[in-house]
Amino acid sequence: MSSYNVAVVGATGAVGNEMIKVLEERNFPVRELTLLASERSLGVEIDFHGKPVPVKVLNEDSFAGMQIGLFSAGGSVSERYAPIAAAAGCVVIDNTSAFRMAPDVPLVVPEVNPEAIAQYRKQGIIANPNCSTIQMVVALKPIHDVARIKRIVVSTYQAVSGTGKKAIKELADQTRALMNFQEVQVQVYPHQIAFNCLPQIDVFLDNGYTKEEMKMVNETKKIFNDQSVAVTATTVRVPVFYGHSESVNIETEKKITADEVRKLLTGAPGVRVVDNPAEKAYPLAINAAGQDDTLVGRIREDESIPNGINMWIVADNIRKGAALNAVQIAEVLIRDYL
Repeated sequence: MSSYNVAVVGATGAVGNEMIKVLEERNFPVRELTLLASERSLGVEIDFHGKPVPVKVLNEDSFAGMQIGLFSAGGSVSERYAPIAAAAGCVVIDNTSAFRMAPDVPLVVPEVNPEAIAQYRKQGIIANPNCSTIQMVVALKPIHDVARIKRIVVSTYQAVSGTGKKAIKELADQTRALMNFQEVQVQVYPHQIAFNCLPQIDVFLDNGYTKEEMKMVNETKKIFNDQSVAVTATTVRVPVFYGHSESVNIETEKKITADEVRKLLTGAPGVRVVDNPAEKAYPLAINAAGQDDTLVGRIREDESIPNGINMWIVADNIRKGAALNAVQIAEVLIRDYL
């Protein structure tokens, strides 16, 4: 097997840490691993296969000799450095929103549209979708292929790790403060997140939706390669450390029963059905944390319309929602294209 020089941009962040972990766990054929971050991380070392790898400062010369770049350091960093990396011959797999909706950049979930990876040659960049979009389309694409989904209504319950390490610390600090009858410090979010739900993720747009909600709308259509699918979303931040949960309602063109959906998803790649209400078995964020699979349960027919299905979808947002999906893209890339 060939091996590859891999750069991880944003290596000291929550997703960057997980990318390194996933590369190691899946025995990705790394010849040389280069870890890149800002000057604040200079001197940090991260273990990879039992050996410490020093973090280097990201600059315009960082990608000489690199073949694959996993980016997760924020949109502005990707906007600046992804084209530089691509020009140096490094295929960029970008976890930010910087290039997701660019018409000549593929937006890929390997279980859903791996064929789109072939378009990477246009810009040398492949976009990783939003975490909440990834887990939803993994569960819905098998249904869409069989019964064609006309409309999706999704409400999300998203963990603080989606915002990064500072948000994880803020939830822990606020919880500790409240349990000790101390004043809560609010810095990362506009309101207290501990013991609270915030119906705002990212900024509000002119249409009244947030940026996160419109990401789910637009990315789903692009990944499905079907602009006719109607999507509406409400995204909510909840006091959970890891694991996004979603309540999803779909309306299909062709009638499909709840039992048929269970059977369909039981054999679907990347999906694990957890759906036994009699035993109180359904997907939980605490059970999804650290897992590769997207968990689906509470599958039932929507009695308010002829062709409707409700379901509950949970996945580890840092793993499948970011790091794992990026590495899976890289695996298809080296298998079929490099």
